[in-house]
Amino acid sequence: MQFHPTPLAGAFLIDIEPVEDQRGLFARTVCEDEFARHGLVGRFVQQSVSWNPHAGTLRGLHFQIAPDQEIKLVRVTRGAIFDAIVDLRPGSATYGKAFHTELSAGNRRQLYIPAGMAHGFQSLEADTEVLYQMSAPFRPASARGLRWDDPALNIPWPVCASRKISDNDRAWPTLAARTLALTLNL
Repeated sequence: MQFHPTPLAGAFLIDIEPVEDQRGLFARTVCEDEFARHGLVGRFVQQSVSWNPHAGTLRGLHFQIAPDQEIKLVRVTRGAIFDAIVDLRPGSATYGKAFHTELSAGNRRQLYIPAGMAHGFQSLEADTEVLYQMSAPFRPASARGLRWDDPALNIPWPVCASRKISDNDRAWPTLAARTLALTLNL
């Protein structure tokens, strides 16, 4: 595997190194020892899949608060997504900054997202399937989010004719509103 740091410390794009022959290919997507050599957690306790029948489906920006913060490893098994993360780690030099990339079944690229970052994506093709591996189980009481279109985050979401987004995801606060609420202990 090849590990490529992103502008957000601790977040990596990971490219597999396929071994190909007439049958197709074989490649590792996770190796605990290799992840550890890069200072990353390579043990995941939960896997989830997101199937998105429509292009333009937007999910996020999601995260879990302590003590249930989670590391995520995200890859696309069918279709393609515009994937975005936001650094929410207090004291981080890149706090409030975003990074985005395209993940697809074709490029077989993975995004390693450290704890303390929000994550969201928009499907670029119909019938897109996204595989998540997480270091902590999902806990509804710890689930939080940020408004996907917060202008302060400057995420260039792809324009689409018919974006599909849940009412919950439309209702998340902006980063400024979330920061203010935390400051006031609301």
